[in-house]
Amino acid sequence: MDDLERDIKALIIDALKLEDIQPDDIDSREMLFGTGLGLDSIDALELGIALRKHYGLRIETITDEVKGHFASVRSLAAFVQDQRKRDGGADAVA
Repeated sequence: MDDLERDIKALIIDALKLEDIQPDDIDSREMLFGTGLGLDSIDALELGIALRKHYGLRIETITDEVKGHFASVRSLAAFVQDQRKRDGGADAVA
């Protein structure tokens, strides 16, 4: 499993206090909202805040594109990597 994806899974579990779930229980391609992991809009807000704090992500407005980044762990990992590239290739976690 990709280290970034594992870190994001751990962040999801910690930020949303999902006590009975381990990182390996979450499929990186699984939908996070609705079917799949079953997160809701409140979870999305909390996850967005955690991602901003942990990775220094900048999310200006909620657009369909941003919602697409939150579809799965894999899409979140791609979003984090893209933000890192834009910020000068920083690999360190903020």
